[in-house]
Order: sequence, then structure tokens, then C-alpha cells
Amino acid sequence: MGGETQMIPSPGSASYPKLARGPVGKQIHNIYRDRLRQFTDNGQYRQQSLRAKFYHARIHDSTHVKLSVYSPPHLERPTFEEATSHEFSPASLGDSFGPSWSTHWFRIHLTIPTSIKSDGHLEFHWDANNEGLIWLEDGTPVHGLTGGGERVEWILPEKWRDGKEHIFYVEMACNGMFGNAPGGDSIQPPKPDKYFTLHTADIVSVDLEARALYIDFWIIGDAAREFPEDSWEEHEALQVCNSIMDIFIEGNGSQESIREGRKLAQKYIGTKVDSSKVYDTDYEAIVSAIGHCHIDTCWLWPWAETKRKIARSWSNQCDLMDRYPEHRFCCSQAQQYKWLEQLYPSVYDRVKEKVKQGTFQPIGGSWVEHDTNMPSGESLTRQFLYGQRFFESRFGQRCKTFWLPDTFGYSTQLPQLCRLAGMSRFFTQKLSWNNINNFPHTTFNWVALDGSQVICHMAPDNTYTAEAHFGDVKRSVTQHKSMDQDATSLLVFGKGDGGGGPTWEHIEKLRRCRGISDQVGLLPRVKMGDSVDDFFARLEKKAENGTEFVTWYGELYFELHRGTYTTQANNKWNNRKAEILLHDIEYFATMATLKDTIKGEKSGYSYPKKDLDDMWEAVLLCQFHDCLPGSAIEMCYDDSDELYAKVFDTGKKLLKDALTALGFVDINSSEGRLTGLNTLPWSRKSIEEFTSPVEDSTHGLVVGSTGLAYVEPLESQLTGNSLACVKETKPGIFVLSNARFRLEVVAGAITSLYDLYERRQLVPPGSKANQLVLYDDKPLYWQAWDVEVYHLRSRTELQGGESKIVESGPNRVAVATTTKISEKSWIRTTISLDALEPSVRTRDSTTTSSTSTVDPCPLASASHTITVSAEAEWHETMKFLKVEFPTTIHNTDATYETQYGLVRRPTHYNTSWDMAKFEVCCHRFADLSDANYGLSILNDSKYGFATQGSTMRLSLLRAPKAPDAHADMGRHVMKWGLLPHQGPVGQESVRAGFEFNYPVRIRRFAGKDKELGEVGVLLRSLTVESRSGGLVLDWVKRGEDDEDVSRREGLPVREGRSVVVRVYDALGAWTRGSLSWGALPVRKVWRTNLLEDDEVEVPTKDKSIEVQVRAFEVVTWRLQL
Repeated sequence: MGGETQMIPSPGSASYPKLARGPVGKQIHNIYRDRLRQFTDNGQYRQQSLRAKFYHARIHDSTHVKLSVYSPPHLERPTFEEATSHEFSPASLGDSFGPSWSTHWFRIHLTIPTSIKSDGHLEFHWDANNEGLIWLEDGTPVHGLTGGGERVEWILPEKWRDGKEHIFYVEMACNGMFGNAPGGDSIQPPKPDKYFTLHTADIVSVDLEARALYIDFWIIGDAAREFPEDSWEEHEALQVCNSIMDIFIEGNGSQESIREGRKLAQKYIGTKVDSSKVYDTDYEAIVSAIGHCHIDTCWLWPWAETKRKIARSWSNQCDLMDRYPEHRFCCSQAQQYKWLEQLYPSVYDRVKEKVKQGTFQPIGGSWVEHDTNMPSGESLTRQFLYGQRFFESRFGQRCKTFWLPDTFGYSTQLPQLCRLAGMSRFFTQKLSWNNINNFPHTTFNWVALDGSQVICHMAPDNTYTAEAHFGDVKRSVTQHKSMDQDATSLLVFGKGDGGGGPTWEHIEKLRRCRGISDQVGLLPRVKMGDSVDDFFARLEKKAENGTEFVTWYGELYFELHRGTYTTQANNKWNNRKAEILLHDIEYFATMATLKDTIKGEKSGYSYPKKDLDDMWEAVLLCQFHDCLPGSAIEMCYDDSDELYAKVFDTGKKLLKDALTALGFVDINSSEGRLTGLNTLPWSRKSIEEFTSPVEDSTHGLVVGSTGLAYVEPLESQLTGNSLACVKETKPGIFVLSNARFRLEVVAGAITSLYDLYERRQLVPPGSKANQLVLYDDKPLYWQAWDVEVYHLRSRTELQGGESKIVESGPNRVAVATTTKISEKSWIRTTISLDALEPSVRTRDSTTTSSTSTVDPCPLASASHTITVSAEAEWHETMKFLKVEFPTTIHNTDATYETQYGLVRRPTHYNTSWDMAKFEVCCHRFADLSDANYGLSILNDSKYGFATQGSTMRLSLLRAPKAPDAHADMGRHVMKWGLLPHQGPVGQESVRAGFEFNYPVRIRRFAGKDKELGEVGVLLRSLTVESRSGGLVLDWVKRGEDDEDVSRREGLPVREGRSVVVRVYDALGAWTRGSLSWGALPVRKVWRTNLLEDDEVEVPTKDKSIEVQVRAFEVVTWRLQL
């Protein structure tokens, strides 16, 4: 047809061969991928691999490296000055040093050989498979050593290339990064006689190009291994790696082949990876990498070793900041900064300079990375108060982010306390360890009981010790659970737990990961140079601009490590008693400093701020998340026992000093009026046991309001009917009764508990309350930490032995029973019941006359408690002792006291989330109630609890064998109580929990009755009232910055005196009430935060202020005198 154009075939490409040269097969993908490891591993091909090219020369002859050693005796850790003042003995490679925990100081005389002094990069390598610290001859610590091939190199100073001999020191610590456990299981009890062989002390000339190619190849190889096999990016990575290997082999590992290999690598990672400029692009990065060094303040090593770990780790980070401008490093725990300041001032000065530059970033705002389950509300407050004040006084800044990556669950009131301490952000990752349910969020709003919230981020890489691998960057997106709202994440990298922090390899790897993202794609883009606060600020900005992050209300319950509520019972007893002691000391010390406002006479007494600070810092230290929970080695508890002993000794003196200033003397004094001292903010009436007989009486009735209570000795013998009675109705069956309850006790168990007022039986027919039960306790791995749900299948009832009456009334009756647990273990329990209306010799409050009568006022809630005192000798292996209370009460939820409030948890196993809470934490009481009636189980030092259906169980003792082989072995004393009550859980249970723990301190007043009246006015001056009864005046103290209190450590001082009071709603209801101060000359009242910053001046009227508090809200006021 017309118009057609004839198509002439074009000739083929001249470069494409016409004839096949031979067969070419498809690469067997997995074989070529598996081949990659030959190039970098330490296996049989090491001498033919890239690793063999790392060093041009390695010199360790005695001409250039001379070693001598001083070994301090008795596991001492001398200072540099002390150690270097001793004689040193010759040492050499191959020598062994020990035993475990010993220290050895090496003096090294080093001369760089002429043959390598012009080489590009020289290092000193030291390795004895243990930790160490390098010191210059002038006593400056410069570099930490890890050992075992990790962080063994120190870059030699350029000025040492002068051919002269130079001296430096290595302080060897005979422990690895994770202590001294035998074998490969780091949580086993440390081996006491471990020795370490010094096998490396070399001057090394390093081939930096070979090292760089190693990192190039490592990361590209990861891309070949971890990118999807159906992606071109994965195939390209594999081809690049194999080509690098081929070139290296072809060039016989020459310098030229290494340079060519690096050029090939640039096809995949780009040309900027050798400097921080790799991050200087316009591409948006969604992964923020931050260096971190988690140092457990104690764990598999004692506090003394932690102090050295800090110097080792942080000196290294300062060095990395000088070498890598993009490096940003964050570290928490004010205690660790204080230790560094005290023990390593030159390292501290380096850190302080880096903080000014913004590269070393204090974070967290707390004294230590503490447990949050068991410390009291005030202890959590003081963690923030002491932490934030330290950071502000040393660095001029407070922390904005609460940093707690490794703690075993997070209390429901933490968001509120964070906000009150100036922090709106929270970081953790520990819930990724849950062994039942997968926590559903990465970035979310965490909401406290009162409605306060913080923005929370949990690193999706699920670690705070990332190795900065390719996979860590990748998982920062693939495991991100909140990308509907925001796809950004934190990647927290660096050696941790035992310290160390980031290494140069980590930073180099991240540079290459960024290079891949920009050059090839697919891998999430990572960046360095920002801070954690920068990251959270962007999240907060998104929230401000309308992004609705999901919310999580209530506790972040950790579905693992539930045994930590019970392990190391003595340590937990110390914690509870120390908190109570500090409460009482600060109350009496505050009042003692204000005595002149009532009497008009200037007192010589001063608020003991330094001693109180020392006590608080010790208690806060012992609340570290491996100390208080019981998951550290035995040496740590030797340390904490010693520290608590100092706390109690100091506290005893401070209490005596404050009470003496107020006019009180010991009960055994021959003169003075017998007086009770009540530090709780409500009236109390109870029977108290005297420390020594008073007027032939062993017990006294204590009645009074806050401050003073009168004390009357109780009659030891009365005629007529007893007000509390006990009878053995049948052999082995005892009936205890008072006007409210009738108990039947058989072999230490309560077979019947009948409420005479309510005509209600609490113990189901055939059941036994106060029944001791023993469980087999072998968790999957973490012995001291865990108790697993399957332990409940091994329940064994312990049969009580012979019971006997040990108190027979009239004011208290008691039956004691010894129960044999095993051939080595026993527990003696004493069930006691007080009279509701004890017989007393009443005495007028202002006279000394007395008459015998019956006081008509019924006892308060504490005396409605059936008390069980226990003493145990415990020598078991992997057993769990509990006491259980089957009840006739039914509810799908039980209530547990927590810090500043109550938390409800399921009593059923409907879902896996419900079942996961088979063991939970409580404070002074747990409660099971229906709408009309309930039972609270009180305790004086326990934290583990469970409510399964209608049965309540208090956890008493465990017997794990790792990491402390002797955990809980020995003698224990403890106390618990049963408080039946009308109606649901409420004020009665809250107050009973306090009264069960806070003693009425019985003293004599040495002055006149008029003076006693004046002191009484002072001690009861601060009162809180509310219609609901839910407001609790929890703490009274002096202002931190008052001019007569402040220690003047770099923070502003306030003129005059002030009193700080802390109040919270304990029941969960919006409450209106009043705070009154009686005779105190208060001029102004300020509402403050936990850090005692004045926020709002509150109008006063008639020596009081109106109080409005949200449900479970914590409020602090500062009363300016």
C-alpha cells in the first residue's frame, strides 16, 4: 500500500559479542552470602582474611614495653597516689593475677621503636580479659579497658614518638565487664578465686584503611544478609561484597587491593562515610541515634567497682567526642556523677566541659535509676528532688526526660511525679521483655492516677545497649508500633549494664548505615548529633499541632521479674523502716526548729540538713533497681547492710537530738511525764508494748491526736470478765475473742473468723486463713528475679505444730505456733487480738492523779486488726513461702495500695493480660471488698501479693540461688494483719496501713505540764481536714533553700524559714478541704512543685487555706514564716 516506509534492521551493538565465551551459571545465592564471613571472622581463614591486615607491626619486647606490678593486699582498691607510692615488682606477659575482685597496679615503661614512629596510627593494646584503667604518670586517668578483645586499645599520644621512654600505669580490676561468674552464665554467684592472665601488652601500628574496609564490608554484608532477598538492594550488596573479596584475593591482600575495595564499597555506602559530613544532607532522618552507657550502680559487682566503671566508661566517651564531632552521649544517675566528682576530679572536669559543649548530656533527673514498685511515694519524690537539684547545682540545668530503661515495671503515679519534677517525657524499653503479652505501643501518652500525662517512647529496637548494627537501624522501623501517629524513634546504642558505652566501631557503623540510606535507600535513615530532648521536643511539637498519640492509663506492669517483690527480704525490711524513720525525724526536726515561734525563746537546735541528706542519699542509693528488688550478688547486700546500719545509727541520734530539743527523754528516765508521740495526721488509739516495763505494766493505752498522745499503763491483772479473752476449747483448738471478733485457731491457721458486729463469717467452711503454704520456685532462668505462673501448681500446705497461749488478757490475747518447714527451716507465728475497750488507770491530761476505770472510747482501726507476728529461720533451696487467706468475699478486682494512691487489679484470669498479674506489688495493704464488706491484709515490710478469686496471698520469703547463693538465708522477723471492715475499701484501710507501720514513740517529757502543753500546740499545728477523709498529710519538712537549712551548694538561698507539707488524696475522689497551721506564724503560702519552686501564691484565711485536690493528686505547699 502507498505511503509505507520500509524498516531496515539496525545492526547489533558492536560491543556485544556474537559468540558465547563459555557457560556462566547463576550464583547460588546462599553460598555467595555465606562466603562473606570468611573475609572478617576469626575462624580458620583468619590469616588469609582482612583481619590479618589490621596491623603493620606489633611490638611487645621488654626493650620497648617494660612491666612491673604492685598488688595491694586484702582486695583493697587504693588511690593512684597510694598505689604508686609502693615498690613495684617485675611482671611479664603470661603472668596471672587474682583472686576475684583484687586490684593490681602496673607501671609501664614504653618506648616507641624507631621503625614505626613515623607510622600513621599507633596504639597500645592491653588485655588480661578483665577491666582496667590507664593513668598518665601525673595521675590523670585517661582511658578505660574492658578486656576479652573489647576496648583493649589506647591511642598513644603523638608526643611520645620522640624515641624517649614514657611511663604510664594500668589499674587492673580482677573482674570482667559482668563480674566474676564461673563459666558462661553471668548471673551465677561469682567465683571467689578467679585469676586472669595478662596476654597482651603491645605497641601496635594500625592500618586504618584496613579497619575502615572492615566496617564497610561489615555493614554492606549486613545489607546482603538482612534486606529482603527479593529486593535489588540485597542483590547489589551481595555483589559488592563478593567483588571486594575477589579484589582482595587477586591483590594478595595488598594495600592497593584494600584501597580498591574501599572504592568498590563507595558504590553502596557513598563517599562521605569517613567523616561526620555523611549526616550533612537534606534528607529527613527518622531514627535518632544516641550514645548511652547503662552502668548498673550495683548488680554483679559491688558499689566500689561501679565507681571505677564510671571513670573508665566516661573518660572513653570524652575521648570519642574529641574524635567524632557527631557523637552525643547521655547518661543518668546523679549518684554516679557525684562519685566521679569526689573520686576522679580530672575526669569530672572533662565531663563538665563536654556538658557545656552539649555533647555529654545528663538525663533522667533522679538520684539513681531506681526501682519504682517498692519505694514509698516520698522516696520517689526524693529521687527527683535530689537528682534534679544535683544536676542544677553542678551543670546549671534540670533534666526534662525521665530515663529508666532497665527497671522492672513502672508505678502508676510516675507520670504525675515526673510532671511535678519538671519532666514531661519518659523513656524506657523494659516492657519489651514481657514474657506473656506484647506491649502494643512505641510512642504514647502515659497517664497517671490523677490524669497527669507524660509522652513516653519505648525504643522499638527493644534495647538500651544496641550494637549499632545494620539490624538495629532496620528494627527501629520494622518493630515500631506507633507509626500511625509518628514513625520516628530513638536508637540507644553502646555497651551497657556493666558500663563501657559506645565504641569507635559503633559510630563508624552508623555512618555507613546513613551512607546506605542516602546512596541506595530501603534502610531507614539514621542521624546523629541530636539529643534525647531534641527527639522528644519534636514529639511534643507534633502533639501541640494536633497529632493524637494513643494513651495508656495506669501502671506499666512488667510481665516478668515478679519475684523481685519478695527476694532479699531483709533489704526490703530495711527500706521500709528507713523511710519511716526519715519521716519521723524530719517531722520532729522541723518542729524543733520552730519551737521558738511558740515559746519565744531562741533554740540552739539546728535542722540537721547534712545528716539528713546523707541518710536520704543512702536510702535512695539502696533503691537502685538491682539492689532493692533483690537481684544483685551477695557483696551488694553486704554493702547495703552496712549502709543501712549507718542510716539507722545516724537516724537514732537525729531523732534523739530533735526530741531532746522538744523536751523529751528516754522512757527509762527516772523523771518526766509518760507521753506518746504520734507523727500521723489523725488521732490514734491503740495498745502499745513498752520497750521496758512501766509501773509493772508491759503495755500501755495510747490515745491522742497528731503530736502528743497520753499513755496509760494497762492493768496486768484484773478480776472479773476479761475484755479480750482466749480459751482452748478442745485440745489444739483455741478461741480468741473481743467485742468485735471471734477467731478459731488450729495449728496456727484461722479456721473461723466471725465478725460479731456484722454477723459475718470471713473464712469459707473447710478453709483455713493465715495458712502457710510452700511452693516450688524454679523460674525459666532469672532466679532472683522471676517467679513463673506454673509455680502455683506446686502448692503445699505446711502443717503447724503445737500451739500455746502466750498472752491471756485482759487487754491482749495471743496464741503462738511453731511450724516446721523442713529439717533446717521453721517459722513461729503469733496471732494476737486486742481488747476494744481496755481497762486503764485513766489520768487527767494536766494532773498526776489517777483512777481505775474503763475508758469508754473504742479503739481506732489499728486495734480492729488481728495481728500476726512472725519469726522465721529460713534455709531452703528454690522454695517460695506465702501465707494465704481464703475469704467469703467475691469481686473481680482487688485493691492494692501504691505510692500516693490505690490501684485495682483483676482477681480472675479472663485474658492473658489478667493472668499475667498473678503476682503483683502492694505497699502497706491489699484489699478485697464487695459493696458492703471487705478484708484488708496489712504488712510491715512485704511487697509481693496475689489475689486469686476469693483467696488472698501475701508473699513472705524466697530462696533463689543466683546471683546470690545465700539470698534470704537466715533469721527474719515480719508482721502482717487482718483488717475486716464495713463497706468497700476506704479511709479505715488507708489509716490502718499507716498505723501498722508507723510506731507511736513513747517517751517522757522532762519539763513542766505548761511546757508540755506548748509543745503539744506546736506538734499538732499542721492539720488537714476534708469531708471525705481521703486527704493525707504525708510529709512535713523544712524548705530546702531556707537560709538556716541550705548547704549552699550552688543553688539560690531563700530568706527566712519555711515549712514544706505534702498532701495527697488517698481514696480517688476530687476533694475539698483545708490546711491549717494553728499557732505557727505563717506569712504566705505557696503551692510548689516537688522541687519546691514557688508556683502560685495561695490566699490564706483564719490561719488556713482552702484545699482542692483531684483524685489521687499530690500537692505540695510551702508555708513561709
